[in-house]
Amino acid sequence: MRGPAEHAAAAGTAVAEEADRDKKRRRRQNRRSKQTLVGLPGGSCSSMDSVYGQPPEWLENSRGGAGGGGLKVGLQKAFNVGFSSLPAMHINDEGDAGGMTAGLLPCSVAGGEISRSCPLPNSSSPLKDPMDATAPWNTAKKYFAPYWSEQEVEEAIEKGKAFKATFRVNAYNSLEAYCTIDGVPVDVLINGVAAQNRAIEGDVVAVMLDPVTSWTRLKGSNVHGNPVLADDSNILSEAREVVDNKCAGKERLDANCGCYTYSNGLLPLDKRCQFNDNGGISEVVHSNPGNGPGISNKKCIVQQSNPPENSNMQAFEQGEAARALERIRAMINSYPSKRPTGRVLSIIRMSPRRGAVIGFLSSRKWLPEGEGYGNLVSSHVSKNKNLVSLSDEDYIQLIPTDPKFRKMVVTVGSLADSVKKRLKNGDTTVEKELVAAHIDEWSEESLCPQARVIHILGRGGEIEPQIGAILFENAICAAKFSTESLACLPDVPWKVPVKEFESRHDLRNICTFTIDPSSAIDLDDALSVEIISDEIFRVGVHIADVSYFVLPDTALDTEAQIRSTSVYILQHKLPMLPPKLSEEVASLIPGADRLALSIIWDIDRFGNIKNRWIGRSIIQSCCKLSYEFVQDIIDGSFDVDQPSLSGNSGPQLHGQFKWKDVFESLKSLHEISKKLRDIRFKDGALWLETAKLVFLFDECGTPYDSLLNERKESCSLVEEFMLLANRSVAEVISRAFPDCALLRRHPEPNFRKLKEFEAFCSKHGFELDTSSSGQLDLSLSKIREKLKDDPVLFHILISYASRPMQSAAYFCTGDLKGRENDWAHYALSVPFYTHFTSPLRRYPDIIVHRTLSAVLDAEDNYSKKKQNLLGAYKGEASGSEIASRCFSGLYFDKVAAESEEGSQILSAAALKFKVPGTEVLAEVAAYCNERKVASRHAEDAGEKVYLWALLKKKKVLVSEARVLGLGPRFMSVYIHKFAIERRIYYDEVEGLTAEWFETTCTLVLDILRNKRFHRRGSPRSFRAIEDVALVLNPLELVVPEKEKKATEAGCGTASLTSSGLAENSEIYPIVFPLVLRHLSAVPVALHAVGGDDGPLDVGARLYMCSYFW
Repeated sequence: MRGPAEHAAAAGTAVAEEADRDKKRRRRQNRRSKQTLVGLPGGSCSSMDSVYGQPPEWLENSRGGAGGGGLKVGLQKAFNVGFSSLPAMHINDEGDAGGMTAGLLPCSVAGGEISRSCPLPNSSSPLKDPMDATAPWNTAKKYFAPYWSEQEVEEAIEKGKAFKATFRVNAYNSLEAYCTIDGVPVDVLINGVAAQNRAIEGDVVAVMLDPVTSWTRLKGSNVHGNPVLADDSNILSEAREVVDNKCAGKERLDANCGCYTYSNGLLPLDKRCQFNDNGGISEVVHSNPGNGPGISNKKCIVQQSNPPENSNMQAFEQGEAARALERIRAMINSYPSKRPTGRVLSIIRMSPRRGAVIGFLSSRKWLPEGEGYGNLVSSHVSKNKNLVSLSDEDYIQLIPTDPKFRKMVVTVGSLADSVKKRLKNGDTTVEKELVAAHIDEWSEESLCPQARVIHILGRGGEIEPQIGAILFENAICAAKFSTESLACLPDVPWKVPVKEFESRHDLRNICTFTIDPSSAIDLDDALSVEIISDEIFRVGVHIADVSYFVLPDTALDTEAQIRSTSVYILQHKLPMLPPKLSEEVASLIPGADRLALSIIWDIDRFGNIKNRWIGRSIIQSCCKLSYEFVQDIIDGSFDVDQPSLSGNSGPQLHGQFKWKDVFESLKSLHEISKKLRDIRFKDGALWLETAKLVFLFDECGTPYDSLLNERKESCSLVEEFMLLANRSVAEVISRAFPDCALLRRHPEPNFRKLKEFEAFCSKHGFELDTSSSGQLDLSLSKIREKLKDDPVLFHILISYASRPMQSAAYFCTGDLKGRENDWAHYALSVPFYTHFTSPLRRYPDIIVHRTLSAVLDAEDNYSKKKQNLLGAYKGEASGSEIASRCFSGLYFDKVAAESEEGSQILSAAALKFKVPGTEVLAEVAAYCNERKVASRHAEDAGEKVYLWALLKKKKVLVSEARVLGLGPRFMSVYIHKFAIERRIYYDEVEGLTAEWFETTCTLVLDILRNKRFHRRGSPRSFRAIEDVALVLNPLELVVPEKEKKATEAGCGTASLTSSGLAENSEIYPIVFPLVLRHLSAVPVALHAVGGDDGPLDVGARLYMCSYFW
C-alpha cells in the first residue's frame, strides 16, 4: 500500500500534469513555444511536504495577511529604491539547465549553506531551518514550503545566510524572477513556482542562494548579435523624467538617468497618511492638521546617542554578512558566465501590487484541487443548453492583464450582486469587462492566489476603462480634493499682502516671462535677463513660492504629500495641488503680482558665473510664451514690428514692456544658454535624448495620427537655466543642512551592462569610451556624426546606451553621511543636484523650498547679528551690485555655519520652517521615488493605450523596422515611427520554416511551396502563418497613380502596396525566402491586439509578398 507521502506525490503529479497541459495551451495562444513545467511542485519534484514537512509552530506564521509572509520591517531608505537591473530578455532560451528544476533545493541549501565550495560563515549555534528534512511529515497536500518566522529570517540575514531583496518577475516568462542583492553584481535568478514560494512582483523577500553547482548560465552570454538587449528586454526609461508631459524641454538632462525597475505602489509615511483599502485611487484619509505626516519632532539637529550595549555583537554579525557577500562575489568572479540562483524563504514586506490587480473574469466554473485542480467547466451543457448552476461557493478564474501575475481564483459569492446575476444567467459579456481586484490570500495548499474583485471598470476595448485600470494599478489618486484641503486655500481673487512687500524684493520692474507648452496653465517658472555691462548679464530664474501656500502640518500638505506628483496621461491631468492654487493663486499668470523664490546670477559673455543672489521676491510676468513661439524668434521668423504679434492669435503682452524688450531678452538668454551648455558638456555631462511620440487628436479626443517630436533649441534654452537653478539650490541646502537636505542622485551605470554595450559597439565598428560620462558622450557624438545618414540606427544605439544606466532618485543627505561621492549625478556630472523648479507638480520641490527658506531666514538673522559681514545685501537685486551672502552666495561660509551661534540660528530656522529630520526625510524621499516611478509607468501605459486605439482605428499600419535581436524562436524589432520594440515569434508555424545559423547569427525564413505542411501530433500544436506575417499576393498589390506617372517619366521607383492598408505608399513588402541578420531593415505590419478579449497590446507581423501563398 502507498504511504501518505506517496499519495501526496501521486496527487501532486496529476496536478502538475494538468497544469502542464494548461500551460502549453496558454503558451500556444500567446505565441510562445512549449516549455515543460518541471519546476511545478508535485511534478518531478513530488510533494513539498514529503521532503520538508511543516512543524506545527510555524503554521500560524505562514497564514498571516495575504499569504502569511509579512514581517515588520521599517521603510526602506531612499537610496535603495529603484537602483536595480531588470530581467533578461532571452533570445535563444539557452543555458538554464537548472532553471525549471530549481523548485526544490539540495539539502545543503536547506541546512543554511550555499555550497561546500562557497560556504557561508557558520555560527556557533546553527539556525533552525523550518524546511529541515528531519521535521515531522505533514500528510496534508501542500504545494509550497512554509515561510520562515520573522526571528529566523532576521537571524539568517544577520548571519549572512539569507539576503533581503526585491522580487521582480520576467514579463515574458513568469516562472523566472530576479532579485538584486546589495553588494552582489549579478541579479539572482529565482526559477520555478516552488522556488518563488508565492512571492509576487514588488515583494521584499528573504532569499537563500543555491549551491554553485545549481547556478545557471548568464543568458546574455549566449545571445548572438545583441548582448545588451538580452539582459534588458522590458526596461522603462526615465527619459524626459524631469520635464514630464507638462513641460517638454525643461531640465531634460536629468531625464537621461536611465531605466526604472518598475515597482508601483504606495509606501505609506504613517498610519494617518494612506490610500484606502480598495486599491488606493479614491479617498484620502486625513490627519489632524496639528500633527501632519511626514514631519517629525526630530528636526535637523545633530544629536549624540550612546552606543548600545550589544554594539560589539552587532558589529560581529555585520562582519559575518559582509564576509558572506565577499565569498559570493569571489565565486561570481570565478564563474563569470554563471548567474546565481536561489529560493524565497519568506515575504518581509508585501508589495502594494497585491492590492492593485487588473484582469478579466472567466464566466466558467473553476474546480478546486480535489475535483480536478485547475479545470474550467463550461457554464452551458451542449445537449440542452441548460445552465450549469453557479453557487456562491464556486470559484471562477481571474486572468490578470499583467503577465507578471499568475492566474487567480475568485469566489462567486464575493462578487457584486449584479455580476453574480449575470454569471448565473450565463452572460458571457462579463468576460469582456476589466475588473480591479486585490489578493486576499495565497496559502501553501493552493497553486493559485485567491483574489477579491472590488471594482468593475468597464469594457476592456474602450479607452476610459483602460485609463481607470492604469490609475488603479499604480495607486494614483483620481478623487477630488477634500474639503479640508480646499479650506486651506486663500480666497480668489488673491492679492499679495502688504507685509510681503516689506520683507521681499520687488522685481516687478524687470522684464520677466514664462516659456511653457502652449496648453500649459500651471506656470511655476519664469525667466528674466538684464544687461549690466558689455561683459555681464544678470539672469534670473523665478519659481512660484508654493511653500507660502502649502504649509506644513495642514490637510493640504498631507494630501499633496500623498499624491506626491502631478500625473499627465494623454487627455488626462491629475494634479498634485488643487487647480485653484496650481492654475490661479500660485501660478505665474501674466499681468498678476506673484510670490516667488528667485535666483539671480551675474554671468559673463563666456558663460562664467561671477556672483549669485537667492531670495524671496515679488514678480510680474509680462507674457506667457510657448516653445514654438520662442523657437520662431530664435529662427528669425518673427519681426518685432510684425502686426500678428498684436492680434488675438499670438501671446498677449501685459504691463510696461514692449515686444522689443521680450525679443532682446530671448536672444540674450539663448546666447547665454548655449555658453552654459558648452561648459556643462566640457565638464562631462551626458546627453541620451530621444524623440518623443506625440499624438494628434480629433475633436472627440480620439487619436488619428502620430509623429515623433524632435527637441527644439527653445527647450534647451529653458532647460539650461532650470538645471543651473537646481544645482545652485542643491549646493546651498546641502552645505547649510548636511544631515537633512533632500537631493537627487544618479549612480554610475551598471558596469557589466556598460561593458556589453561597449563590446556591441566594437563589433559593429563603433569606438566607445565608457571611462566617464563625458567620454561616453563624446564617443556618442562621434558616432552620431558617423551615422548622420542613418538616424534610425543612432536612435537604436542611444536606446542601448540608456540600458546600463541606473535610476536617478531622491535621497536624504543624512542617509549617505560620509559617502559624499555617492551624492553625485552621473549624467549631469555634478556633485550636487536637486529638484527646485517645479513645486506646483512635485512634492520634493516643496520640501526643498522650505529648506531653502530656512537657509535664507538663518542667513538674514546671522547678518543682523554680524553687521560687520562684508557684502551685506540691502538694495534691490535689479539695480545694485549683488553682494556675497554667507550661506547662499557663491562662497559658503563654513566657519559661520559651524560656529555655535551659526549652528543655533540654522537649527532655529529649521524648526521654524519645519524642515524634516533625517529619518522622516528619508521616508519622504523613498515614498516620492515610488510615486515618481508609478507616475512614469502610468504615463507610459497611457501612451500605449492611445497607440493601441490609433492602430485599432487604422486596422493595419505598415512601417519600417530594424532587427534588434535574433534567435531560433523569435526576433525583436524596433519600430522607429513609434519608438517601440516588439517581438515576432516564428517557431512552430504551419507552412513556415525557420533556419537559425548560430555561427553567423543569420536567420532564414521560408514557406513550403511544393506541398502542404503536415502537422505532427495535436492539430493545435502549430500556429497559422497569418500570426507571423501579413502575406500578400503580388496580384493584390497596386502602384499609386502619382508614383506610376513618376516612374514612367523616369523620376523614381514606384512602390507596390495593397490598397486596403493604411499609409503604406512608401513601404515595400519583402519576399520569401527572407534572410535576416542583426540590424537588418524589415517592413512590419502593426495591429491592435486584445481589448475586449485580453490585455491590450501592439502586435507586429512581417510584411511579406509571395505567389506561393
